[in-house]
Amino acid sequence: MQVKLTVSILMTSIAFWGSAVTTEAQTPAKASGKPAAITAKSSDSKAPTKPASSTAKPAATSKGATGAIGPTAPLPRVYAPTRPREVAPKYPWRRNIAATIFWIGETPTENNPTPNHASSWDMNWQLNYGGFDDPNKDNRTWDFRPKNFTPGLNPFYIALPFNDITNPEIAKLIPWYKERKAAGAKSVCQSVWVAVRFGNKTCFAQWEDCGPFTTSDHKYVFEGKPPANKENNGAGLDVSPAVRDFLGISSGALCDWRFCDESEVPDGPWKRYGKNNTFLNKEQPDNEALRKQYEELVRKREEWLKKQATIRVPQ
Repeated sequence: MQVKLTVSILMTSIAFWGSAVTTEAQTPAKASGKPAAITAKSSDSKAPTKPASSTAKPAATSKGATGAIGPTAPLPRVYAPTRPREVAPKYPWRRNIAATIFWIGETPTENNPTPNHASSWDMNWQLNYGGFDDPNKDNRTWDFRPKNFTPGLNPFYIALPFNDITNPEIAKLIPWYKERKAAGAKSVCQSVWVAVRFGNKTCFAQWEDCGPFTTSDHKYVFEGKPPANKENNGAGLDVSPAVRDFLGISSGALCDWRFCDESEVPDGPWKRYGKNNTFLNKEQPDNEALRKQYEELVRKREEWLKKQATIRVPQ
């Protein structure tokens, strides 16, 4: 019993003296004792420490910036092109070609000895068009057609000096020859779309005649050579009154022109008229199918009504 009591008193004494040593080590020096060691220089102790600025810019890293609430996602890179991308057309522009004005029904003159009642590909050109394509601007409508009648053909037409019918061997070299022959075309040039440009305006028309003055200048039309014709300042393009009025030109104006696919032809007055207009021809089969479908529905409705009339209603 005495041994246990002695051990207990000893353990209590050890614990007391251990806590006293720890408290003394953590207690700062008293003013009456030795001064505490100065770890900072005297010059630094005079200047107050500036608090950290709350408006400091976050540090940027390759993974993003670090903000007040943690890392933020990096901003995407933006590339601003200096100019829009230009796509080269399938067929090149023929530049600075003198254009003259011609029209369906034109009578022969000194500058144009060939009458335009017929074209190189249509012996009844004026008849199929519906009349005289009066070039007088006062006799034309806002959408560039003659006032006296609705044209049966596209009023936006042009002529180029090559005829594939009279030059069959050369015609085989035309880029779209096989495609149009496979489709059953008599002429692979007739009704082909052409873009004509003057200044900042571009008009679209269909190739419907051959000229001016010659019909065999394939080197100019397809190979990029200058026109072989020397008349009328070397004219290499005839344009209709509709093309003239849309572009705002007069005879002899220097224009650019090129062939173009139908996919390149935008909406415009050149899509409004004409049974030769390839855009209107595409709509005709769809209209014919709708007409037949409508007629079939009408027929079935009439049969149903007749059947209902024969059914007697019970009294």
